[in-house]
Amino acid sequence: MAALLSNLRNTVIVSLVLAAAFFVAYGITGAYEFGGGFWQALARWTHVVAGIMWIGLLWYFNFVQIPTMPKIPDELKPAIGKHIAPAALFWFRWGAAFTVLTGILVAFLRGYLVEALSFGLLAPSYAPYYSFLGIGMWLALIMAFNVWFIIWPNQKVALGLVEAEADAKPKAARTAMLFSRTNTLLSLPMLVTMAGAQTLFG
Repeated sequence: MAALLSNLRNTVIVSLVLAAAFFVAYGITGAYEFGGGFWQALARWTHVVAGIMWIGLLWYFNFVQIPTMPKIPDELKPAIGKHIAPAALFWFRWGAAFTVLTGILVAFLRGYLVEALSFGLLAPSYAPYYSFLGIGMWLALIMAFNVWFIIWPNQKVALGLVEAEADAKPKAARTAMLFSRTNTLLSLPMLVTMAGAQTLFG
C-alpha cells in the first residue's frame, strides 16, 4: 500500500478505476441504466471534479500562497516562483477550462443550455431554476475569462516565464492578485447558484 500511495500517478489511476467501478454499478442498478441519465451523471461528475481542482487551487492561492509569500525569506522565494507556482497555475487554468466545458456539456445533455444562458428568458415557460443556473454559469464564464486572459498572462510576466521589463513584474503580480481576489469574491455566490439550483429546483 505504501508503494502505491507514494506514487501519485498510480494513486490517481487506482482512484479512477474505483470511480469507474462505481459508475458501472450505477449504470447496472440505476433507474436510467446506461441511457441518457447515466451519461449526464458522468458529465456532472467530471464537472464537479474539474471544479474542485479549479476552485481548490483558487483558494490555495488566496488563502495560503499570497498571504504567506511576505513571510517567506527572500532566498527561498525563487522555489515558489520557479517550481510550485507554475505547476499550480497549470492545474488551475486547465481546471477552469474543463470546469466550463463540462458544465456546458451537462447543460447541453440535460437540454437547458440556451435556457440557462438566457436566464430563462428564452425558455418556453419561465422557471427560477434557469435564472439561478444562468447566473452561476455566467459567473463561472467571467471567472474562467479572468483566469485565461488576465491572471495567467500577468502571472507569466510576474514569474519571469516571458520576457518583460523589471518594473513590469510588480504591476503584473498585483493585477494577477486583484483578479484572483475577484474570482475568490465571485466563487461563493457562484457555488450557491449552482448547488442551490440543483437542490431547490432540480
